[in-house]
Amino acid sequence: MSASRKRSGATSIDVAALAGVSQSAVSRAFTPGASITEEKQQRILEAARKLNYVPNSIASSLTTKRSNTVAVILGNLDNPFYVHVLQAFVDALQAQGRQVFTFTSKHGETIDELIDRVLRYQVDGAILTAAQLSTRMANICHDRDVPIVLFNRYVPGSDASVVRCDNYGGGRLMAEAFLAAGARTFAMIKGDPMGTTSQDRVRGFTERLLEGGIGRGDILEIEGASVYDGAFNGVLERFGTDRAALPDAIFGINDIMAMGAMDALRQRFDLGIPEDVMVGGFDDIPEGARWPYRLTTVRQPIDLMVDATLDMLGLDDPTHVTEPGIDRQIPSQMVWRDTIPRD
Repeated sequence: MSASRKRSGATSIDVAALAGVSQSAVSRAFTPGASITEEKQQRILEAARKLNYVPNSIASSLTTKRSNTVAVILGNLDNPFYVHVLQAFVDALQAQGRQVFTFTSKHGETIDELIDRVLRYQVDGAILTAAQLSTRMANICHDRDVPIVLFNRYVPGSDASVVRCDNYGGGRLMAEAFLAAGARTFAMIKGDPMGTTSQDRVRGFTERLLEGGIGRGDILEIEGASVYDGAFNGVLERFGTDRAALPDAIFGINDIMAMGAMDALRQRFDLGIPEDVMVGGFDDIPEGARWPYRLTTVRQPIDLMVDATLDMLGLDDPTHVTEPGIDRQIPSQMVWRDTIPRD
């Protein structure tokens, strides 16, 4: 093998000697946000280029006991919202010089089993977007000094710390929008029956309608399993060909189900939205803003939620302890487009 193809054996000590700096300065030069002058950093980077030096993050983690990696644990990727959440975490963590390990559940795998897989790696923290976390597994994470934060969900009775959108308040906002537009009969397309996110949105929506004088018999429920096909097929099965049975308004408790409902209404009944049936969603995924949907929805402030989650993990401070039982709720907001009339 030619010398030009040999792997560089340069170390941080070699770079420090060539640049005329300390070894710790070399480490700081490759650490985003570390304290180092621009002149010294450029000198170190130039020396590293001459020596074909690349920092070894694994070796560094053996010394510092910090891997600069964070686990993001995902459940149902059929909902595009969580694809966008993952991208937001990747962008935020990479901007901090950290990397992301992504874990998704296998068929039939429990969350405890999934977290057990995560703990085989030296991660500095874990973010859980899928329910349900047991108290036992939360204690194991604590014993191993791996802080864990639940994202947009919580476990009743658990002291796991949470960052979430105000899903209950968002459900109320959607009910108020429909009521103001004159709707008197309703259908809700629900998600995971065990998921606190879905439960809170349904509860907020229903309670606000009841306060507005709507009877329970005028609020239909359709199971949508949190996915497009579930909502599309649920609407077709529930209403068949009976156009007269259609409600004034349909609330998909996430955007992808609202979009499935819209397509079912147009395909089966050739309806106009919102002229014939109003439709609202929740999440504000980019796909819902596109034609032919232009979906009126409730926005989850992903960037604020991601920032709050990383702040709660305290990754910059190795001595930081994530306090148990914190429940940080961030307000949602209406995003008006074309599927609900507005004065």
